[in-house]
Amino acid sequence: MLNQFNTRTVKKMLAVTTIVTATLGSSSAALAAEETASTVSPIKNVIILIPDGMANDATALARWYKGSSLALDSMASGMVRTHSADAPIADSAPAGTAFATGHKSHTGYVGVLPDKATMPGLQAIAPGDAKKPVASVLEASKLAGKATGIIATSEIMHATPADFSAHYPDRKNYDALSKQQVYNGMDVVLGGGSSFLEPAGRKDGENLVASIKALGYDYVTTPAAMKASTSGKLWGMFAPASMSYNMDRDPAKQPSLAEMTAKAIEVLSKDEDGFFLMVEGSKVDWAAHANDPIGIISDVLAFDDAVKTAVDFAKKDTETVVVAVTDHQNGGLTIGNNETSGTYDKEPLSTFIGPLKKAKLTGEGLESKLNANRTNIKAVMQQYFGITDLTTEEFAEIKAASPGSLNYTVGPMISKRSGIGWTTGGHTGGDVVLYTYAPNNDRPFGVIDNTDVAKYMARVLNLDLDSTSKQLFVPAKQAFTAKGATYKLDLTDAKNPKILVTKGTTKLELQIYKNIALLNGSKTALDGVIVYNGVEAFVPQDAVDLIQ
Repeated sequence: MLNQFNTRTVKKMLAVTTIVTATLGSSSAALAAEETASTVSPIKNVIILIPDGMANDATALARWYKGSSLALDSMASGMVRTHSADAPIADSAPAGTAFATGHKSHTGYVGVLPDKATMPGLQAIAPGDAKKPVASVLEASKLAGKATGIIATSEIMHATPADFSAHYPDRKNYDALSKQQVYNGMDVVLGGGSSFLEPAGRKDGENLVASIKALGYDYVTTPAAMKASTSGKLWGMFAPASMSYNMDRDPAKQPSLAEMTAKAIEVLSKDEDGFFLMVEGSKVDWAAHANDPIGIISDVLAFDDAVKTAVDFAKKDTETVVVAVTDHQNGGLTIGNNETSGTYDKEPLSTFIGPLKKAKLTGEGLESKLNANRTNIKAVMQQYFGITDLTTEEFAEIKAASPGSLNYTVGPMISKRSGIGWTTGGHTGGDVVLYTYAPNNDRPFGVIDNTDVAKYMARVLNLDLDSTSKQLFVPAKQAFTAKGATYKLDLTDAKNPKILVTKGTTKLELQIYKNIALLNGSKTALDGVIVYNGVEAFVPQDAVDLIQ
């Protein structure tokens, strides 16, 4: 795997002495001369930005729409294979798990190993390792003393942000994922999903908003409050579920992705040990599922603004690596469709961009402009989507569209008028572009695997993911019974599942999905959260060490 990295450039610059390639399966030592190592600052910070589901044609479309280059353009350094452990086309959960942990996983699995690995070139899962939690770069950064944060325009407990901050083999288990996020010790969390932190939105009825405040976070809900915050622990929730597409966004109610990125950097960069930040432009993927090119353009450009914010900081800071890469492509987006088969090389740019420029809202944003009986469909489509020639069939489709799904109806309509093609409403399995910025130009080049993204980030930050996994995720029953203690997994109270350990007069209670231990009634904060994967529980080593 070493040839996938720009070793020639690194050797030429003689910049880094700690580039150890063991994380990529090699025992090679440092690549640079020791006597010149001090000429370049070590990397302290990593920012990874993920435009979920962004097809390669999406960046080209956004660039033509914008009329100038993207911030991403100068950063392209390679390609990334996106397959999961057992499928050539990946779901966001295992794709994000690969970026976060360096391990392939299975559809729907968040931050845990798969139960099978059947794709070519993968090793079988070792007995007992199925669904076992594995450490993320974020968690390893936190244990190394760095500040950490996540940002998403979806709910923050959605697949990709959860991959970096929680563990469970079902991405739909928001209760388990969000509780881990609250207790996993991050310094900044910004995005949507407040309803899933409140008692009414949870099966366990727990009030996690109260828990967030009790843990010392400044809990904010508006852009103004976010910008005004001076706290070193910031938690911002700007929508009950997902945030709006950038084109539909009310700036007084929701910050942009770039604004959230800038604020997170402001807070995290105060840590002298450095920081790790994950930023997701979540709804590029959602627009692609709906075949809505306006949603794609809206949030690719918003994502690109966030990338510029991160890179501008990195260039001034000189100790920061920025990675931007999507987890998979989606929709099979093409500039050109069946209607342009015979004229593709004669069509002017206006064929494709002209109709798109007329839209003022995404398909999702249009829904709020329709009245209760949808009698103003023609006026709305003309004013906000620039479509004046609705057919009878299209009118009927809009009128019949279910609440929350209008983008699935009108996206294909404007696509047809713009020469935009789609092959699917789902993900696709092609390679994606890797974009990187590194002050010492130590960047991945060529075609790499999605798991190598995590390994690269861990390497430049001098982190050991395998050691972190062993420290954070010890099989609880095995560890405690080996010490002669009695062990009980108590799941009777959904609001407070726990592990009960007894040895002599020592009684230990470990609260599942939290980092809290009660030793003979005295509360102790652990290095990480207790994880239950539906089969067995895993605890940090410092929890095991409480039993003598």
